[in-house]
Amino acid sequence: MKVMNERLHTTELNIGYGDTAIVNDLNLTVPTGQITALVGANGSGKSTILKTMARLMKPKSGGVLLDGQSIHSQSTKQVAKQLAILPQNPTAPDGLTVSELVAYGRFPHQKGFGTMTSEDKSIIQWSIEVTGMTDFYDRPVDQLSGGQRQRAWIAMALAQQTEILFLDEPTTFLDMAHQLEVLHLLHKLNKEEGRTIIMVVHDLNHASRYAHHIVAIKSGTVISEGTPQQVMTKDVLRKVFGIEADIVPDPRTGVPLCLPYQLSTVESTNKVYGETANVI
Repeated sequence: MKVMNERLHTTELNIGYGDTAIVNDLNLTVPTGQITALVGANGSGKSTILKTMARLMKPKSGGVLLDGQSIHSQSTKQVAKQLAILPQNPTAPDGLTVSELVAYGRFPHQKGFGTMTSEDKSIIQWSIEVTGMTDFYDRPVDQLSGGQRQRAWIAMALAQQTEILFLDEPTTFLDMAHQLEVLHLLHKLNKEEGRTIIMVVHDLNHASRYAHHIVAIKSGTVISEGTPQQVMTKDVLRKVFGIEADIVPDPRTGVPLCLPYQLSTVESTNKVYGETANVI
């Protein structure tokens, strides 16, 4: 196993539900100060890995280490000061305003009765401004568009003032404009604030365009990881997704883009005979 010199990594991580194994012996390093995208077919285990690394799930064995310490042995408040997570499709209570939602991000830092300090208020204001939500400060979250809601939740995560941010499919159910809106924001936060971002991404071309590091997962196993150029290959796409695709350079950035045109031979054969295996 390679030497781990980044802040966040897993060691021989095993995850499962009951007697069902989802992930076996996972050793994964998250590059500090970069955007990492976890990709894979539905049910590949990528969201399970993200949740376990963010301490929402407890592994069966192995560990998730942050600065050399197991995050599962630390208190919830300790971990919340170091990393923030935006789960899939979060919901806010009816009538909760953007400013009230973002204020929740300061709870891990508050003492006593949770009285807001001038520093708390300043950070809340900054989080709202940097996510472009100033005009919606007093707007109820349930009255926002999909993209605006995602930005409000990201603002709450930013208010935690953590250097590490986890997001589980942050563009799910958003139209193309709102997807770009959220991805551009994450790119800006990484570039200007130096945030380490780990996100589960459904769209391969979004992963290639916005992530520095891609981890391709199948059945809870890392098939390939590295730069977009290293991971976005015909062979990897065939193994991970069961598709044949042309790989072309993005005319604006030069990163590889995926143009799928058919299922791979093995995948097609399995579908014809109804033998496609369920991937956990």
